[in-house]
Amino acid sequence: MKIKIYLIVVLLLFGLYTPLQAQETKKQRVIVLTDIEADPDDTQSLVRLLLYANTIDIKGLVATTSCWHKSMVNPESVTRVLKAYGKIKPNLLVHEKGFPEEKTLLNLVKSGLPKYGMTGVGEGMDSEGSDWIIKILEENDDRPLWISVWGGVNTLAQSLYKIKNTKSKNEAKKLISKLRVYTISDQDDSGIWIRNNFPDLFFIVSPGDDYGSATWNGINTVVKGIDNTEISNDWIAQNIQQDHGPLGSEYPDVSWGVEGDTPAFLSLIPNGLNEAEHPEWGSWGGRYEFYQPDFSKQKKGGSGVPFEAETRKIWTNAIDNHTPYIHNPYNRAVKKDTISFKDNKVSLWRWRNDFQNDFAARMDWCTKSFEDVNHPPIPVLSHSDRMTVRSGESFSLDAFNSTDPDGDSLSFLWFPYIEAGTYKGDFELGQPENSHGIHGQAPEVTKPETIHIILRVTDKGEPSLSRYKRIIITVVPK
Repeated sequence: MKIKIYLIVVLLLFGLYTPLQAQETKKQRVIVLTDIEADPDDTQSLVRLLLYANTIDIKGLVATTSCWHKSMVNPESVTRVLKAYGKIKPNLLVHEKGFPEEKTLLNLVKSGLPKYGMTGVGEGMDSEGSDWIIKILEENDDRPLWISVWGGVNTLAQSLYKIKNTKSKNEAKKLISKLRVYTISDQDDSGIWIRNNFPDLFFIVSPGDDYGSATWNGINTVVKGIDNTEISNDWIAQNIQQDHGPLGSEYPDVSWGVEGDTPAFLSLIPNGLNEAEHPEWGSWGGRYEFYQPDFSKQKKGGSGVPFEAETRKIWTNAIDNHTPYIHNPYNRAVKKDTISFKDNKVSLWRWRNDFQNDFAARMDWCTKSFEDVNHPPIPVLSHSDRMTVRSGESFSLDAFNSTDPDGDSLSFLWFPYIEAGTYKGDFELGQPENSHGIHGQAPEVTKPETIHIILRVTDKGEPSLSRYKRIIITVVPK
């Protein structure tokens, strides 16, 4: 032990030792199932996804059906967007490394059966898409495999059907344990079949087809009382579609809601806030809790997808209580707004300006030099992101060593994310909340409780970009 400590000290002195919190995060593996051409939003979401192809390990892009697109699949539409990506990929590499080759992505384009829902599940219903999911699952890779479902989910249902009927129980259990599913509500009748027949499968969904009540709908909900500019058609035209190269030109106008499928992968983007394995912690993609929901009074959305009661626990809608911080023209640079919001969609739209600015900046990367665009700041804590304190004990947090690759000035904001932890009482940090350092005092507890504190570091570039640190404080009784 003494030798190990000595080596770490030596490495620190020479700048060679990287603490755990600074190590590179493993990329999340993902296979997308998309009913592309059912609605322009699939193409919109694909454009965004490709701009993060160096931070997310894309393993498949499968064209599928849905309740809106029952008898055809359109892999050629995926290919078209990938070819536009190939034209701007060299310029993306000027800004960050790791963007895959166009050819690599083209080889990942697959098709599900042009059949609707459970009519495409069963004996003889295999497709290149369903077999591809199994192939990737069987690879020697310990990372979870996320299935990001933008339409119907019957291609995955067929994969599960085949696994159950061709693998031993132990083999099937091992493969299924690696799956993580996020579906944009239910867009065929195979979603509920999967959840009923594979009760241990990790599944995030706002069940049914009442899209207006779903958490993911927060990405395009116009919220009264806040600035919704960054989901406006004018903003999209200026920052995404026009004068941003071939990929921006592929981004279609909104027909229904902008990017309704994007929440199915937003939580996979490494930004310091997102923890994909913990939907209950909240992320750019929203926050979800694990319970058996009762949506018996939920209204029907008109898709024709049958609505059935859930028979087991799933990851689904969770409520956030959010008071935004807003710009203060004098004295302290930020202040709390005079209005608060409380519902499940809040958990997603509360981050909307940040992820829209991030999208816009990456669109700039498609055509401009490093010096002419903005890049995200790098938050650095002066301490661990896990702390244990006793009831009533004071603690200090600091991010003085945070930096920005463009040399931009930085703004700091610290705030507790009460819903993400186990402690549900009143808790406030000290003032000011916008300094690089802040103090707090632990509440009184009778059993160990956790409190999540979020640090948001934002640069003053154009557009301004934010990254985060999540500090989890365990409070124990005296």
